[in-house]
Amino acid sequence: MSVEDITKLVRSSRKFDLLVVGLQEAPKCDVSQVLQETMADTHILLGQKSMQSLQMLLFGSKSSKKYIIEMKVDKHAVGGLGGMIGRKKGAVAMYINFSGIRMVFVSCHLAAHEHKVEKRNSEFQRISQSLFSKYGIPYAQSADITVWLGDLNYRLEGISSIPARKMIEENRQSKLRGKDQLLQEAEKGEVFNGYYEGTLTFKPTYKYDVGSSIYDTSHKIRVPSWTDRILFKVDHSSGMDAVLSSYESLDCVRSSDHKPVKAHLCLKVRSGDD
Repeated sequence: MSVEDITKLVRSSRKFDLLVVGLQEAPKCDVSQVLQETMADTHILLGQKSMQSLQMLLFGSKSSKKYIIEMKVDKHAVGGLGGMIGRKKGAVAMYINFSGIRMVFVSCHLAAHEHKVEKRNSEFQRISQSLFSKYGIPYAQSADITVWLGDLNYRLEGISSIPARKMIEENRQSKLRGKDQLLQEAEKGEVFNGYYEGTLTFKPTYKYDVGSSIYDTSHKIRVPSWTDRILFKVDHSSGMDAVLSSYESLDCVRSSDHKPVKAHLCLKVRSGDD
């Protein structure tokens, strides 16, 4: 992954308090160092957690350290042979109490392949139940907002590659949402109960020929899919609301076979007399 592509993950006008970057199959270059140098005039690194090629980085504005009341990190592997080549599946997570707002961020990489839907569902459940349990305090359950980001690996089902690509070429990818496994499983209540995701208006983020914005031309001709997602859940009893102001993919990043996605969340704490 090029330094230029890494810097594209952050805007030149960085009007955000916190930036969370989740990486799966992360490049060997020091992404943390590149981002710190890129944002040195506005933001600092507050925390990070990694598990082989899974990484999470948390940045905040230069004045943000004084607002951190508590921070915890954790990880959970879900097995498989990927760990032997440094590409372990699972999740890394971070809990932060920031100015009284309790937040949990999870960067995960779930099982691949179209037919592994139930395995992905199971991995999500295991990760959810395991994270932060070693501390004896239910950080994940007591969060005001929880954000999952990563290569969730859910695929399009019930359509072959050529018809799917034709719909995307004609800018009719919205018609493919009904075939998305994650939306189907969430509707059945199998995963991500209570979570919200923005509308999938961008093109499927996988699988591209590296160095291009052309879908897979290998002999496998994989069906394009929205493998890369960001979902969030708000505990409204905490007096907080969250507004998703944007949810998009970055087509300009071409050094991966995935297109990264980003979401901009605005948090609003309701006053006691609202």
